[in-house]
Amino acid sequence: MDIFANLMLGVSVSFTPANLLYCFVGTILGTAIGVLPGLGPVATIAMLLPITFGLPPESALIMLAGIYYGAQYGGSTTAILVNLPGEPSSVVTAIDGHQMARKGQAGRALSTAAIGSFIAGTIATLLIAVFAPLLAAVALQFGPAEYFALMVLGLIASIVMASGALLHALGMILVGLLLGMVGTDVNSGVSRYTFGMPLLSDGLDFVVLAMGVFGIGEIIANLSNTEDRSAMTKKVTGLLPTRDDWKRILAPILRGTALGSVLGVLPGGGAALASFGSYSLEKRLARNPQEFGQGAIEGVAGPESANNAGAQTSFIPMLTLGLPSNSVMALMIGAMIIQGIQPGPSVMTSQPALFWGLIVSMWAGNLMLLVLNLPLIGLWVKMISIPYHYLYPIIIIFCAIGVFSVNNTTFDVFGMAIFGIAGYAVRKLDAEPAPLLLAFILGPMMEEYLRRALLFAKGDFSVFLIRPISAGLILVAVVLLATLLLPSIRKKREEVFQEE
Repeated sequence: MDIFANLMLGVSVSFTPANLLYCFVGTILGTAIGVLPGLGPVATIAMLLPITFGLPPESALIMLAGIYYGAQYGGSTTAILVNLPGEPSSVVTAIDGHQMARKGQAGRALSTAAIGSFIAGTIATLLIAVFAPLLAAVALQFGPAEYFALMVLGLIASIVMASGALLHALGMILVGLLLGMVGTDVNSGVSRYTFGMPLLSDGLDFVVLAMGVFGIGEIIANLSNTEDRSAMTKKVTGLLPTRDDWKRILAPILRGTALGSVLGVLPGGGAALASFGSYSLEKRLARNPQEFGQGAIEGVAGPESANNAGAQTSFIPMLTLGLPSNSVMALMIGAMIIQGIQPGPSVMTSQPALFWGLIVSMWAGNLMLLVLNLPLIGLWVKMISIPYHYLYPIIIIFCAIGVFSVNNTTFDVFGMAIFGIAGYAVRKLDAEPAPLLLAFILGPMMEEYLRRALLFAKGDFSVFLIRPISAGLILVAVVLLATLLLPSIRKKREEVFQEE
């Protein structure tokens, strides 16, 4: 009965006209930026963070969440029609989806992706409603030592899904931790790494860093991308799956949903990992595995369900533990902090309307995406053909206006430009910037929990090892890091990213 009452609270919050409008705006905008390769939800959410200042917390998070899972829908459109995934999690969809489009079956592929995503999103939303309160109840038993150990595990786990060398990913984490230390030390009041600049006394602004690294940096990187983005077809027909299609896709959808729901909780990019895992699973279980790569509809249904389920269950650690599982969740935590909300297990008790309203809005958003995406296929096809040199000046202008509006200072605009160049340099070095953002968000919280734990233990570092939960989390982190250093595991990891 508690879950039913909580869901009714969520319905009362998310089904107001204003929040439905923000959900609609988020899902449509998310689909659009998923369709346009090179933008992505991270850059878009970073650009829109300043807009959320004037919105109620529920409306702000509902819109930002809609952008995230809407991008999962949109990414499949370009993957199928253009063989150019709009999102990393849609890479696998392009393998068979584009082959179906070449055979004149683009409508079947697109409808399969949309239906699979809706079913997966619905089931994942129910799983969040059931398991998130349980995890939050457990997390309420955590002390400073447990939270510090949990965040260490989160950063180590983020290395798993960071493309490029392990040393690069570890370096990004260290840089993120250092950037998070800029500003005034809360305990001593001493300025750290400010270089005598008063504007840095409050630390680096999260919006400036996110917009620079993921917004401007992504734009600079995409300017060197000369890939052809012409669609295979200008008219898509046959959008409704046949009875035979339903027989072939139902089991892959359910398997992909189950796999994505589990892997989505993992730090570092569970949605992309889930789509790859689902494709491998379906190929092994298929009666005719030779069809995969030639236009097998199961190769679209499974991965699309898996990546959408993974995208939604990634909200579980963010909502219950205050721990971001990927860069988008780090931005969501940034949005909560901007709204004056302390992320963590107390959100469910102190902000129940926000917690349950966001969960219920996910189902409403998935329904909107199913109803609107297929009829608007023609619009998405036209958007694919927009030359990038028309898009990037508009994006840069919005980034500059958004950053300036945060503190009304040109210092932030210049800071965004500097981080944009740094973000581009990071990409050219084949390093993944996502761990940097995760570390920047978690760094100050890790420092706070580390100091609290040592204060309670009178400076005894063994407090992290004598408490069972923190000792277990640190042990898992050490084992995971040691496993990643094994030559066989490192080789397998490199092969996966080369395939991607």
